[in-house]
Amino acid sequence: MYAAATESLIKQAREIKEEELQRFCGRIFKLLHTKDVSGDTVDSLQRLNLIVSATKYARELPSDLVMKLQTLLRSSSCPEQLQVLSSSIIRESFPPSVHSLCSDLSHDSRTSSHVASVVLAQVSHMLFTISLYSVHKHLSNHLITLTRIMCSLNPDQVNLVSRKLVDWLRYASMQQGASMSSGGFFSGPRTRQPAPLTEVDGVVTGDFFTVLCLGQSYTEDQWMNMYTFSMIKSWLLTYDTDGTTNTESDDRSEVDSSVMSMVSATSSSSRLLPPKERLREKCIVESVSIMDIICGEDPSYVYRAFPCIKALYGRLNGDLAYARALLPIAQFYLNHSEIAAVDSEAVFCQLFSHCPAEQFNEPMLAFEFVQFCLLNASVLQDRVANYRQSFPNILKFLAWNSSGLIAEFVELLPSLIASDTAIELLHTILDLPCLAAALDLQQRSACYQASDRTAWDQQGAKVAACLDAFRQPSYRGLFLYILRPEAGTGDTIDRLKMLHEILADMAESPRVVRCAQVVPVLLHVYFNTVTQVRVTNERSGHLIAHTSAKKFIYTHICHISQGLNCVISSSVFIVTHLQALCKLHPPLIVDQSREILEFASSPANIYSKEDFYTHVVWVIGEYLSVSYDPRCTVELITSFFESLEAVLFEITQVRQSASPPSFSPRLITVLMTTLAKLATRSQDLIPRVSLCLSKMRTFARSAPVMTCYSEEDTEEIITRAHELINLLKLPNVAQFVLAPSAGGDGPRWHRDTNASLPQGMRAVSGLLHRHSSSLPT
Repeated sequence: MYAAATESLIKQAREIKEEELQRFCGRIFKLLHTKDVSGDTVDSLQRLNLIVSATKYARELPSDLVMKLQTLLRSSSCPEQLQVLSSSIIRESFPPSVHSLCSDLSHDSRTSSHVASVVLAQVSHMLFTISLYSVHKHLSNHLITLTRIMCSLNPDQVNLVSRKLVDWLRYASMQQGASMSSGGFFSGPRTRQPAPLTEVDGVVTGDFFTVLCLGQSYTEDQWMNMYTFSMIKSWLLTYDTDGTTNTESDDRSEVDSSVMSMVSATSSSSRLLPPKERLREKCIVESVSIMDIICGEDPSYVYRAFPCIKALYGRLNGDLAYARALLPIAQFYLNHSEIAAVDSEAVFCQLFSHCPAEQFNEPMLAFEFVQFCLLNASVLQDRVANYRQSFPNILKFLAWNSSGLIAEFVELLPSLIASDTAIELLHTILDLPCLAAALDLQQRSACYQASDRTAWDQQGAKVAACLDAFRQPSYRGLFLYILRPEAGTGDTIDRLKMLHEILADMAESPRVVRCAQVVPVLLHVYFNTVTQVRVTNERSGHLIAHTSAKKFIYTHICHISQGLNCVISSSVFIVTHLQALCKLHPPLIVDQSREILEFASSPANIYSKEDFYTHVVWVIGEYLSVSYDPRCTVELITSFFESLEAVLFEITQVRQSASPPSFSPRLITVLMTTLAKLATRSQDLIPRVSLCLSKMRTFARSAPVMTCYSEEDTEEIITRAHELINLLKLPNVAQFVLAPSAGGDGPRWHRDTNASLPQGMRAVSGLLHRHSSSLPT
């Protein structure tokens, strides 16, 4: 927090009006043209620096003032205080013409340093601006000029710079920089003798200077070593990947030696203070990444680098403080283990088993872990056996950090789908809110002892009850399953309803709510992937025909009806893909006939999830046919018919005290059509469905229905009933219209004049017009 006076100044700087700013800039411009630099000039520049720095957006300054500041910046005779202020103001203001800054540079190192700071600060902003559609022409010219300047180095110049970078990285001095100390009031300052540098663990630096070497002060070449290390990765990626600007082999050897020394230095000591630990971790990540790039450019360095990487992994393997450092190590193994014939199974077992399970609550690790999986998804699928098996662990990152990782998991999810774990993955997605709640309870349980009831009660009565359940041995199996590290223990558990009841008090937790909002999105991706696999890959035959996969409809029904209330919205996405899944494998209707019949027979499902119920009824009428499955017997068709007939009869009963229907007319028309379709496949049922359809006019014209439905809705119900009755009078024609052959969507049905569907429809239309006097009573 800033002090009150500082906050007041920042607020004033942010709220200054544009007109006032322009007047203030004019005053500064006049002050800068005076011969002597006064305190008022410095004070005004400091105020202007605060104004342009206090806002997130860049303030546009008058062009004459910007040019004057650039002149001061390039002038070696200008006082350094003015150069520093000019540099800071230009960096924070609207991007100037960097080309003018880069031209006619002074050979003075101080001036060049200030100019370079401005150029580097504006690069990212300019490259972003050039990608916008609304860039003005004159600004585009300047930006393109900047890009040309940045990319104009020829290979000889690149190699020259590379050799210089190697010198700075490899040959920095091993003694501390000379520091000046006060000699007292009566004597001048004296120079202390340079002392040796030390590593982070206190040992005197041996072979190389690295960014981890500690000292009271540093020499110029040591500073250049640190600057070089901070940018060497970007330099190698920019100028070493296309083969046209490669550095000398000896140069890469020097870089590799220095970086390997860095790895050894960073991993030799045990746990240190948190700031130093973070520094070591970052240097490990950077060093291993640089070695990975070098080995990718020249595979001969793989054999030299692997012993160092192996030793580093052995030291960091059991230390969770360095979990992020395992990612570049895993990347190195993924890229080079085959060349060196090194077994990488242990590395990836550690990465996918322990990191997500024990550090799912580390947001930076979560992001970098998912980015690693995205970058290497195809390779991980082919070469890492436990990648897809570890999806229960990987999804813990999403359960805990759902709002920040949803886009990444939308892209990552298809790579986790495999034929043998597809159904378990579906259950895990639906259970994601339960996983979030379980992880929350696991964290709280680790923080509070069971004996400390005061701390438990401070969590709230509902959370305290869930914590009690979490620690009860009788529920241990439920939580062990939901928190399992890998797939293969079963698609789901029998006592899932009990788990939902235990976690019901956590349903309003913000983390659980966010996970519930993510579930429909993941289901959409899941079903899109599963339904498209059959077109692109023969493995879909195994996936769809898998015995467990045949239970998918009942799975959806159970999870939607028994799950937490916030998961019910996922039915929208299940409906979207239900027809596609049934079209891929129509025998699913017969396979799960008992469960589907149980669901469709209950009118209560209409009122709780009408849209899903309507689609289930539609697929029954569409795919419950012997043309799709020879097991579809007359008895099975009759049982479905009788159940849906009873539902239609119940919801269309006309009573004086009946309340208006709370379902849509669409449900009525779908039920009528499905009953008619089933009757054409067992023609003994035609009289029964005709009797049922004849009562639709009475239902549609009843007072409760007329108050609820519009005139168009009631006419739609009556018209549909009328058309179906007339069709059923000609059973063979009705079967042709209501249940066409499975190949009815093929080109032949639309082009062959002897078997075209339009011709058949015209014939049926003529027959219907002849029987148009037969209206339902």
